[in-house]
Amino acid sequence: MFTGIIEEIGRVARIEQRGENRRITVEAKHAPKELRTGDSIAVSGVCLTALNIKAKLFSADLAPETWARTSFPRIRKGALVNLELPMKADGRFGGHIVQGHVDGVGKLIALERIADSENWWLRIELPSEVARYIVEKGSICVEGISLTVAKLEGNCCTVAIVPHTVEMTNLKSLRPGDPVNLEADVIAKYVEKMMRDRSSTSITLERLVSQGF
Repeated sequence: MFTGIIEEIGRVARIEQRGENRRITVEAKHAPKELRTGDSIAVSGVCLTALNIKAKLFSADLAPETWARTSFPRIRKGALVNLELPMKADGRFGGHIVQGHVDGVGKLIALERIADSENWWLRIELPSEVARYIVEKGSICVEGISLTVAKLEGNCCTVAIVPHTVEMTNLKSLRPGDPVNLEADVIAKYVEKMMRDRSSTSITLERLVSQGF
């Protein structure tokens, strides 16, 4: 489990086709020191399994499903990626519950400085499968970053970004139109399922008749 607090920016060293999978190799100063083969690491919001770990490098294999359902197809050598190691049992819960399971890929509309402010507005176009779970002042994970929704207008989500987040993540390297990994708050998904199950088992006159009462 992750919390969406980015610990380091990595840089893609290479992407290789290996059979049906692709292997991504990431350069990073700190994360490889804590990794062991088989450990999980979130790379721009995608939970991957660390392999071939070296002093300042680690690799991970991307299955065709992962490649097709994330923002990774835009990544090239030199691209910046957000890195987060799994939360420790005695760690602080700085963001929100993040699983590293991408729910959908959104499109960056703009990252613009707010007038007369040092902060920024981040605007993202949401796919319908993610938009259904997003509410104002709720949590959303963008490229692995835990963020709070400031505005929600149709399928457009706006988030306020402080300078530290711009500096310490890959947001500064993205351009309008770029795909971004999105993960909705897992609590919203569980609530939806429980309400759906509850509705399907509710007692109605028609249900009683059909059961012979």
